Amino acid sequence: MGQMITFERPDGGVTQGYLVDAGAGTPCVILIQEWWGLNEHIRSLVDRMAAAGITTLAPDLYRGRLASSADEASHMMTGLDFADATHQDLRGAVQFLARRGGKVGVMGFCMGGALTVASAVHVPGLSAAVCFYGIPPAQFADPALIRIPFQGHFASKDDWCTPATVDGLEAAMTQAGQRPDIHRYEAHHAFVNQTRPEVYDAACATQAWDRTVDFLRQHLKA
Repeated sequence: MGQMITFERPDGGVTQGYLVDAGAGTPCVILIQEWWGLNEHIRSLVDRMAAAGITTLAPDLYRGRLASSADEASHMMTGLDFADATHQDLRGAVQFLARRGGKVGVMGFCMGGALTVASAVHVPGLSAAVCFYGIPPAQFADPALIRIPFQGHFASKDDWCTPATVDGLEAAMTQAGQRPDIHRYEAHHAFVNQTRPEVYDAACATQAWDRTVDFLRQHLKA
């Protein structure tokens, strides 16, 4: 069963998060929320990843707030200090999990996907990153600077994280000598979110999840 825990940020502040411990000696991953907040859907993904044998922590970047509409979610995401979330909340989460002694990865969805890229660029101590349909502005986090194994899952019908943006990320990483594992799906943005039937695609979601688990197990094993 998962529990809400508190961990320390590098600046001495604290952040809460939803943690499911998969057991001693297991690899760890930080799972970053969508723009809706740390809701039941994100908690269910934490539960599911832990059931696959990976201890998983989802930091509560909105400090307990949840969005109930797209307008509210957009407002909350716009109001989030991405630099503070990356360098303080997410780095603190990495440090918290690293004390267990195993390797730590990061993954995220939508807004969390963009923060996954930012973490892969800026946060030390990570061994792998998996991004779902979210890319930050290059001036904040240039994907050409990623030096850890990176997997990405993107939707061809996405009008937010567009195919052209994905092509740019892949080209930047490839030109920098990296070999990103990029997957594209005939689906809409947020196709993994089964609480949104208008965009959820079960087949694509299952395929992307299985690829993610395999990738994390490969790169986070002792």
